[in-house]
Amino acid sequence: MVFKEFGDKHLKLLVLLHGGGLSWWNYRESVESLKNDFHVIIPILDGHAGSDRHFFSIEQNAEELVSFIKESFNGSVCMICGLSLGGQILLEMLSHDGDICQHALVESAMAYSSKITNALIRPAFGCSYPLIKKKWFAKMQFKQLRIKPELFDDYYRDTCLISKKDMIAFLQASASYQLKDAVKNCCADVHIFYGEKENRGIKKSAKIISNSFPMSALTELPEMYHGEFSINNPKEYAETVKSIACSTKY
Repeated sequence: MVFKEFGDKHLKLLVLLHGGGLSWWNYRESVESLKNDFHVIIPILDGHAGSDRHFFSIEQNAEELVSFIKESFNGSVCMICGLSLGGQILLEMLSHDGDICQHALVESAMAYSSKITNALIRPAFGCSYPLIKKKWFAKMQFKQLRIKPELFDDYYRDTCLISKKDMIAFLQASASYQLKDAVKNCCADVHIFYGEKENRGIKKSAKIISNSFPMSALTELPEMYHGEFSINNPKEYAETVKSIACSTKY
């Protein structure tokens, strides 16, 4: 796995897990506000532009990151944040090792499988994948994602670099992911965020995740769509991360 690092290595460690189809630039603006207070590490998830291997599963990504933290940082970090696919990987990490971090921020993550969505992914991308490198098609998709316009060049460049096999693999993994019962043994301070304008699946998942962590905090973000918190509101997101990381639970 490839890692991007920012900030002084002697500061508290913050790990940011980007969303599916995105990359480390998902958090680039937030990092500018965070790197003076944290040593920030952003892994490039398997199968994404800039990664060093194909995507196999959410579980494999989680296991690799848990091993990395155990080997490099004595088994625990201050905080881990994850968006969408990154949020699912974070949840899987917490099910593997409930002490892997002191604080966790899960944003817009699905926590139960959708057989219909999973079944539609392969035929849908079999037809549309050749269009991905067409800029007009990419702009249309980008607009539907509601990501701010200044990130289009990053999005288009990296989307063109993701193979069809990897894109189908991580989309199907995300659609079929189910929250593990083992997360109930987690000791972390968990915060769940989702947008008011998100689909029913994400809203339902947020409640499932919250119920699995009895002491967790659940926050609905007014007027926000999927991923808008960390991607489109980096300063607000960074301030939230700082506030949680400095909380007195630990």
